[in-house]
Amino acid sequence: MLPMTAAEFIETLALFKNEKEIDKVEKFFKGNDGITKSFGVKFGDVFTTAKEFSAMSLEEINQLLDSDFYEVRMGAVSIMDFQARSKKTSEDQKKQLYDLYLNRHDRLNNWDFVDRAARYIIGEYLIDKPRDVLYQLAQSDSPWKRRTAIVSTHAFIRENDVHDTFAIAEILVNDPNELVNKAVGSWVREAGKKDQNKLESFLTTYAKTMPAVTFSYATEKLDPESKLHYKELRKAR
Repeated sequence: MLPMTAAEFIETLALFKNEKEIDKVEKFFKGNDGITKSFGVKFGDVFTTAKEFSAMSLEEINQLLDSDFYEVRMGAVSIMDFQARSKKTSEDQKKQLYDLYLNRHDRLNNWDFVDRAARYIIGEYLIDKPRDVLYQLAQSDSPWKRRTAIVSTHAFIRENDVHDTFAIAEILVNDPNELVNKAVGSWVREAGKKDQNKLESFLTTYAKTMPAVTFSYATEKLDPESKLHYKELRKAR
């Protein structure tokens, strides 16, 4: 078995370096923090390596989150996600993963960090618990925390519980960040598959004012007649 240390993980990841991959990171990284660098490793190799190191301790994962390299932090988030998904992970360990995600959210400053792990680490943990934290995140100055708030509700949607998805979407429906807009549209669309009446009510209330990208994602799976109806509502504003 590979040693489960941050240093060993980085050394293993370095074996997959490819200079051609460096430019691709800019396409995916939207944090624009002026610090993040690319290691030059394909995403598939990052995920494979993370799976091999999925028994890594939280202390070592925390060290990976300190890295300025995008792929190293993605590896850390992926390890956390693998652990949160595992049936062998105890409730106490899941709480520690949940706390680590929230405490180091400043290091999860891109849409795909959130999408990689929010459902299992945050959403699944909150299935049988109060969800106030999601409403706090939805009010955050950080677009990545706001995205976590809505993406985490995927776990609830899968349990046919769509209340929080629509409630948080109402908070974020006119968010100034396009990547939050896309998430809002995506998850109300998914929630609408479970409760179309709530989706229709949401669209009737907000179709006129929501950003175009939110509207596009939210109505993507509607039948042509319904989609046309809501497009006409937008024209009437």
